[in-house]
Amino acid sequence: MLTEFRTTALPTVDRFDCRHDMTTSALVPNALRSEHEKDFRAGAQLLDFGTVQVSALSYPPLETFRTTRPIRRADPECYQVMVNLRGGHRIVQGGKDITGGPGDLLCYDTSRPWRGWAGEHPLAVEGVMAQVPRALPALPANRVDRLLPLRVPATSGMAALFSCYLRQLVAGAAAYREADGTHLANATVELLTALLLHHLHHLDDAGTTAPDGTHRHALLLQIKAFVRRHLGEPRLDPAAIAAAHHLSVRSLHRLFGEQGTTVAGWIRARRLEHCHRDLADPLLRDVPIHAISTRWGLADPAHFSRVFRAAYGTSPSEYRRLALLGHGRRTSSTAGR
Repeated sequence: MLTEFRTTALPTVDRFDCRHDMTTSALVPNALRSEHEKDFRAGAQLLDFGTVQVSALSYPPLETFRTTRPIRRADPECYQVMVNLRGGHRIVQGGKDITGGPGDLLCYDTSRPWRGWAGEHPLAVEGVMAQVPRALPALPANRVDRLLPLRVPATSGMAALFSCYLRQLVAGAAAYREADGTHLANATVELLTALLLHHLHHLDDAGTTAPDGTHRHALLLQIKAFVRRHLGEPRLDPAAIAAAHHLSVRSLHRLFGEQGTTVAGWIRARRLEHCHRDLADPLLRDVPIHAISTRWGLADPAHFSRVFRAAYGTSPSEYRRLALLGHGRRTSSTAGR
């Protein structure tokens, strides 16, 4: 899960090319150019959580290019978020030109060409970068495209929270276990979703005219976020959700019906997803299945077993047994290497 890389451990002549190869394989393919190519002193601490990567990076001033050709050839379809710690970054993408200094947060898109510069410090630029698949934040991609690239001072609000989280995440990297990866990936996605949603609302509030369907979609996202926060509450039902958002129950059902689902069905699916994840977590192997299902609002054991089997094709106990058995085999294989 954790990989560390420093060019100073390499012959001087190989340092720039090795840093370029590392960036291409671990993050996204792009072209680099720097006045420091002859002695390129760079470092990286890479945390790979499977779907999400978080990296602490340091490097001399450089210029980077991502053109349509490498995008067509290999695009991870991700959002990249850089927290500037030292020096600054400038990104030109989609007709926008943004610059961020120390303490700023920059967010941009790997699926569109960019040109970037890192500099303003004679020794090394430093930052923490998160790379999250575009499909994971539950947000309309066309609206996020209008928002990016984005620069936000990470001094307050959601930007400060996300910035502090990323910096603490890499600071504690050595202490994480393999089983922590899924939880940390989920936390990263949730915080990025909240950050982007916050600024999408600001985009609309600034006077951008949006069709009624866009506002309805934004309302649906707010409702889904509310549901996720209250999944463990047994009294979470359409009446409670509608009241919390000043809607009639009929209007709430109509919103979900437009998405081809029902309120109860969507709640049940999210609860099952959390149970499915926790049952496979070796850190929770001693927690009774009933305690896990109750934690996520499915307190009736017979009902939980029935809907779990309908969703995943097996019983909760059998799924847990096989998932933990597979984890044990992976752990033994890793220890043997």
